[in-house]
Amino acid sequence: QVQLVESGGGLVQPGGSLTLSCVASGFDFEAWGLSWVRQAPGKELEWVSTITRAGHEVHNDLAKGRFTVSRDNAKNTLYLQMNDLKSDDTAVYYCEKDDVRGQGTQVTVSS
Repeated sequence: QVQLVESGGGLVQPGGSLTLSCVASGFDFEAWGLSWVRQAPGKELEWVSTITRAGHEVHNDLAKGRFTVSRDNAKNTLYLQMNDLKSDDTAVYYCEKDDVRGQGTQVTVSS
């Protein structure tokens, strides 16, 4: 079955950077587009970024220009490079394939 395991979250100061990773198993990784979504405290799940099977990136307006999504098909791993982080980026981040998500990784942006 599909398994997604996120890591790389933590506490970072405003303006800082983090790189999240998601190791996938149970499906043909390179054949699928994959996404990052997040959920802030008290808010609904929010789409952040998607990378297609061909490697094209799409981001929501809040992530555009600050976040980069990439994939390493040889390692079955999805990445989210986040720069210039803001307090509003505080959330649990999940990688997602067809509404299947992992356990998430907490990102906290605070001074």
